[in-house]
Amino acid sequence: MKPRTTQSPQEVRAEFLRKGQSIGSWADKHGFDRTTVNQVLTGRNAATRGTGHKIAVMLGLKDGEIVEESGHE
Repeated sequence: MKPRTTQSPQEVRAEFLRKGQSIGSWADKHGFDRTTVNQVLTGRNAATRGTGHKIAVMLGLKDGEIVEESGHE
């Protein structure tokens, strides 16, 4: 598996501007709360686990793996 390059929040925002896409529309498209996406981009959400982690990985802010947890068996 090749390592992915990560981006800074500023680079992610610049990419949105380059594409003419809003952060809110990206959040809606991927089923995330707009506030949570903004919190991840501003650093108010540490994105260490859960939804914040998933957002950070999908945006390319961190190299990580998204593992969907199933219920307790």
